[in-house]
Amino acid sequence: MEDKKEEKIKILYVDDEENNLQAFKATFRRDYKIFLAISAQEGREILEKEDIEIIITDQRMPEQTGVEFLESIIPIHPSPIRILLTGYTDIQAVIDAINKGQVYHYLTKPWEEDYLRTVIKNAYEVFSLRRENERLTQALIKANEQLEFLLRQNLLS
Repeated sequence: MEDKKEEKIKILYVDDEENNLQAFKATFRRDYKIFLAISAQEGREILEKEDIEIIITDQRMPEQTGVEFLESIIPIHPSPIRILLTGYTDIQAVIDAINKGQVYHYLTKPWEEDYLRTVIKNAYEVFSLRRENERLTQALIKANEQLEFLLRQNLLS
């Protein structure tokens, strides 16, 4: 039980505004392991090195939107739960976020600390349930293979 307590949720926050990155880190660094990226490219580099569980990204960035970034990483990094953050209410961005970026939650800036904590907690719960489901599915496949092997052995003898 104590080992789980020491393991902090790994969050990647991507935003092109340095002050937003620093505010996020200052607010959440005690509770989560925070990785900051000032661009989508920097975010991809962090994803190559770290097992990130939750990705929070700003929608409006100069080189690539948050949705484009999230969509681009799905084939290589499908597991992290994705959250889109924006200072603008843009219904097309919401639709794209859900359809293309497989976004779990859409938040507007400025974010409210307690609400964002709840969203992160719920997102991590989804992440954990998906990971456990994968583990159980693999165990079931292995057990099935073993049963098939034993059945073939019995049929041959």
